[in-house]
Formats: sequence, C-alpha cells, structure tokens
Amino acid sequence: MNKFIFDVDGTLTPSRGVMDINFRAFFNSFCLVNDVYLVTGSDKEKTVEQITEPTYNLCKRVYNCNGNDVWEGKEHIRSNEWTIPSHVHEFFSEKLSASSFPLRTGLHFEHRPGMVNFSVVGRNATQEQREEYVLYDTETNERNQIAKLFNELFPGFEAKVGGETGIDIGPKGANKSQIIKDFDEDDNLWFFGDAMHKGGNDYPLAKLLQNTRHVTGWKQTWEYLTWFQERKIAE
Repeated sequence: MNKFIFDVDGTLTPSRGVMDINFRAFFNSFCLVNDVYLVTGSDKEKTVEQITEPTYNLCKRVYNCNGNDVWEGKEHIRSNEWTIPSHVHEFFSEKLSASSFPLRTGLHFEHRPGMVNFSVVGRNATQEQREEYVLYDTETNERNQIAKLFNELFPGFEAKVGGETGIDIGPKGANKSQIIKDFDEDDNLWFFGDAMHKGGNDYPLAKLLQNTRHVTGWKQTWEYLTWFQERKIAE
C-alpha cells in the first residue's frame, strides 16, 4: 500500500512560510484519496500556521518536532519530554558567541518536545535577516561545521542541520527515522524532503527508505505528485 510522507519547510511550503493557496487545494485533494503523513522539525502550532488546520487534520498523522510530538488531527498521541542538558546548551552558547555573523535577533534556543532548535541569527529574525544568514551560511558552511563538531564531541546526542537557519539537537536516534516503527514492512513508503543530504534532518529517514524524492521546493513536490496522480489514473 502506498503511503506518502512529507517534510514541510522547503517541501510543502517556503521555509518558515505559508503554503501556496493553489498547491494547498491540490494537496488537500491528494490527502482525501491517499494516506498522507507529515514529519517536520517544527511544533504543531507553527505547522498549522504554515499549512492551515484543515490541511493538518486531513493528514493521517503528523510527526512534529522530528517525530517527538505526534498528532492525529486534534488527538495528541505521544510526546517526548527530553530536555537539553546544561553542557550541551553551553556548547551551543559558545558557538553563538563565536560566530562572526553580525546579527542577533533573539530566541536562539527554541525548546520543543524531545529536541531543541538552535539558530545563530535567532528565530525572531525577519525574512530579510534570515536571507542574510542563508547567504553567510552558504559561504562559510557554519551550521554543518558546528553540527559536525558537536556530533564528534557528544556521541550520545546528535545535531542535524534543519530548515534554512537552524540546527536540530536531541538524543541520539530521536530524529525523523524514529517514525519508521509506526509503519508495516509491506507499506510502500514515499518520502519527500529538501534536506536528504548527509547531515540534513531528512537524511536519517531517507536512508532507510527506497522511494525518496529530494525536492528543491514545493513546486517540485507538486510536479511529482501530479505525475503520480496521472500515472495512477492511467493504471
């Protein structure tokens, strides 16, 4: 049985942005005839802001916070209550101080169920400020370097680059791959994400699955789903 799993930021929406209204209408129709699941680093509140509550509720299940906070519509299934240890917080605080990126907008640590999202520019950044950091990070590879060093020094935890400006931090194994236990071996899983490269937060799940589609934005996701629908009709 085909089941479809989607990342959100950069896959169904622009990063930190809202879902295109026309794509949302198409996606809602897709959800009505297919088993659709979401897995995202964001919490439920932010995900609903991005895709709207009706679309959220059309999904069979939503794995927020990389699978650490699980919902079926309005029903809360389970949550991971892990909190960040002081020495881990201290490591990232030092990296925040050491970064040569000049802007600090606040909310550099966002605590979510089972994980923490760290951002040098801060979650309070405007879109323009976020774009400045994206350019800086592209040139310096700062996030990947921070995550790589952390993973080498703290083997019991893991850091994954997520979204455009953040790093997701949590216990080893508490990443998107943990959702696989909720599916049967005979399920034909299709996974769509924009961070399937090694070190990206879609990578742990993608490496377990055969049918994966790396996308560069929601428009490409729409193209893939349109192709799938057309193929399904033809069959």
